[in-house]
Formats: sequence, structure tokens, C-alpha cells
Amino acid sequence: MSTRSILKVVQTVRTLEGEGFVVRRPFPVPGLMQFDPFLLLDEVGPVTVLPGEAKGAPDHPHRGFETVSYILEGRHEHRDSEGHAGELGPGDVQWMTAGAGVVHSETPTREFARTGGRMHAFQVWVNLPRRDKMMPPRYQDIPSERIPVASTPDGKVRVKVIAGESLGARAVIDTRTPIQYLHFTLEPGSRFEQPVPRDHNAFAYVFGGEGTFGPEGTRAVDGQVVLFANDSDSVVMANTGAEPLQLLLLTGVPLKEPMVRYGPFVMNTEAELYQAFEDYQSGRMGRILR
Repeated sequence: MSTRSILKVVQTVRTLEGEGFVVRRPFPVPGLMQFDPFLLLDEVGPVTVLPGEAKGAPDHPHRGFETVSYILEGRHEHRDSEGHAGELGPGDVQWMTAGAGVVHSETPTREFARTGGRMHAFQVWVNLPRRDKMMPPRYQDIPSERIPVASTPDGKVRVKVIAGESLGARAVIDTRTPIQYLHFTLEPGSRFEQPVPRDHNAFAYVFGGEGTFGPEGTRAVDGQVVLFANDSDSVVMANTGAEPLQLLLLTGVPLKEPMVRYGPFVMNTEAELYQAFEDYQSGRMGRILR
């Protein structure tokens, strides 16, 4: 089986989100506004926050796409205008399908805000196809212990299967379109080849260590994203450093549909975008009750 070649390697930028916390963002940035069907990838931390310094993203709307929150360190709570509420801790995942629209809040828990501590998390935005943009909102809150984990026989490659399948482990999360979301840890000197359907777009985001990717052996380090070409049925990665290589591999079928986006709304036409703003401003997306 041949492996996918590399389109390019992109460096993250640092920007502020929510109440003013710093994220590393490979896209959307000038030159890479999306990687269909993925709209955004943000990494929060890793950072140690002092008591009273933790910040979040208070009440804000979404329509037309999905947000996927993956917590490595820290504790977050969420609430929305549909009455949903809950907490996410280390290793937990929330796959929120905003659909027709929801007002959402993501903040550190009261206890974490009081004590401070280590914070490290990812958020991915996934576009919804036209047929699902106005579906009822839904949540899939998956605790760490329910997310499958698999390893190679020698134990040098470990994968946490958030969506899709790897090393015989299949995710428990249901996605609206075919998607793989895999968290790999490769020990020094290890190499791994992951099958990827040829009709999927694919990228890897390195957030620890360094490695090489593709048949060319393209190097990428912490804070860089590797975009793969759609020219084969697998991707290959290798750890060429002295520390564990940590990366997220995301793949998905591109929607190839018209898209109009502004802030928290992602629709197919300008008229739908204007309607989203009107619905939010008029209160038709509801409000969070506390």
C-alpha cells in the first residue's frame, strides 16, 4: 500500500478567544481558511493558570456545524439554551451538533477556577452538510473511560479513537459524515501507517515532540499541522525525536458544498446567514437559564 504525499506544513498562529485565553490555531488563518469538512482547530494550553485566572467562553451562539471539545487537562462545564448542562474532565470528549442553533457556554468549573491548575484542551469545528444544517441540536458527552484505546503489539504506538477506527478499535461516537479523529502517541524510533479512505481529506496536528510524515519524510514539530494529499489509501508517521510524538490525525469526506460563514454561523447561502443572525438577535435560539 502506497502512502499519501504531503501538500504542505502549516505553522500555528497565537490568538485570543472567549474571555481572553490564548489558543494556537493552524486554521482558519490567511492562506488556509478551512480543510473541508473541518472549519477550525484550536489548542488551548498547555498552561498553568493561577487561582482566579482561568477563563472560558461565556454565552455564544452556534448554527450549521459541530464543535468537538477534547480535554487533556483541567475541568470545564457547559450549559446551553436547550437546558443541557454537564462537566468535562481529563480525557473526556463532547461532540456537540449545533444544527438549527443553540446558545452555548463553556467555562472552567467553579472549583477549577478557584484552585487553578493545568489546562490543556482542543476544539475542532466540523461543517454539517446542507441536509443537516437545521437538524435539532444534540450532544454526545463521552467520558474518557468509554473512549477506545489500542496499541501496537510492541506498545510503541498508542491511539485513542475518538471517531473512526484504528488498530481494530472502533469509536463509540456517531458522526453525521464519515470522519476519523485519532489521538496518537508514538514512542521514539517508532513508525506507524494508518489506513485512510481515499475520498477523505486528512491532516495531522503535532502538539508534542517531532516526527516525519509521508514517503518524503517531511519533518513537522510541535505546533505544526501536516496536510496530506488525496493520492493514496494510508498515511505514515514516524517519531524521529527523543521524546514521545503526540499528534491528532483527523480525516473526513469533504462536503464540496457552497459555504458562507461569519463567526459562530456556517451556512450555505448569504440569506441563510442573515436569517441566523436575525434568529439569534430576536431570541429564537433561546437563552441560557441559571
